[in-house]
Order: sequence, then C-alpha cells, then structure tokens
Amino acid sequence: LTQKFDLLEKDIAKTQGAIENLGKLMGIPTPVRIESFDNSNIMGTSPVSAMVVFENGKPNKKEYRKYKIKTVEGPDDYASMREVLTRRFRHGIEEREKLDMEEKDYKLGSFSNFPDILMMDGGKGQVNIALEVLDSLNLHIPVCGMVKDDNHRTRGLYYNNEEIPIAKNSEGFRLITRMQDETHRFAIE
Repeated sequence: LTQKFDLLEKDIAKTQGAIENLGKLMGIPTPVRIESFDNSNIMGTSPVSAMVVFENGKPNKKEYRKYKIKTVEGPDDYASMREVLTRRFRHGIEEREKLDMEEKDYKLGSFSNFPDILMMDGGKGQVNIALEVLDSLNLHIPVCGMVKDDNHRTRGLYYNNEEIPIAKNSEGFRLITRMQDETHRFAIE
C-alpha cells in the first residue's frame, strides 16, 4: 500500500507539479490544456504538421491531429505553420459559433477547446507566426517556442521575446521534453 501511494505521489509530481512549474516560468495560471505543433516532410515532399495535446500534464491521444499541408509548395516551415494554425483555430471558432447559435443536435467538438498554452517546436520565427495567426483571429493564447541546443534537445523556452532557461532536473523541463518528443514522433509517423 505504501508503494502504491509513493507511485501516486510521483505521478502527481510528474504531471501536476510539471504544469504548475511551467505556469510559474511563464507567469500565467497553471495550464490545463497545452497544444504542441511540429512540421515534417520527406526530403521536401509530402509536408504534414502535427498537433499533440497534453491535458493536466498527460498526453490526450484522442485529441491529436495530423494535417496535410494543402497550400504550400516545398519545405517552408513558416508558411506550413501559418496554414495549419489558421485551419485549426478557424475550425475552433466555427464550432464555437455553432454552439452560440444553439444549433440542435450539434456536439461539442475538440476544436472548440482552445489551449491554455500553444507550444511551437521551434524558436522565435515559429512563435511569431503563431502570434500573427492568433492576432488575425482576435485570439489571446500564450505562445512559446521550445528552444533547442546544437544536438536538437530542448534547452529552454522562448516566451514574450526572451529565452527562459529551465533547470534540466525540473519537472517542467521533463514535461516540455516529453511534449517535444511526442510531437516530433507523431509528426514523422
């Protein structure tokens, strides 16, 4: 019984502690829903983008989405990200409008659930693209980028035009690394 409680405490520290740590780093309330985006292609062809969702610090695989890039020719990460984020949030806005009109037999869709944090698997450039898209749709969602070192591993967050270093032994850092790995895995799948 003691071992079971120890495991539960570790799981709480790993998930709840991690999202609380992330919220404190960014100076925002503890996030519940975090969406992470990454682009992938096969040597410049067949571009896709992946959306991975973490809720309460854990992956929610039912909410994952993969987008085929429709309007971009060649490997253009910024244009692909602009397309995908625009499609994702326009769809969410449309769902919310249908709910506001109280259409009968309309079910709440996953797109109408907006994230508390939007994580980009890239730095300043992708963050700025996301902010432009959100601004054009009149949405206010915190956006941060996962800054990588020379070995393509997370070393910090880019948020509000500055890089925020994260202690590598913190639960928040481990959560960001799990999200980055999961988003990358799902994008290249």
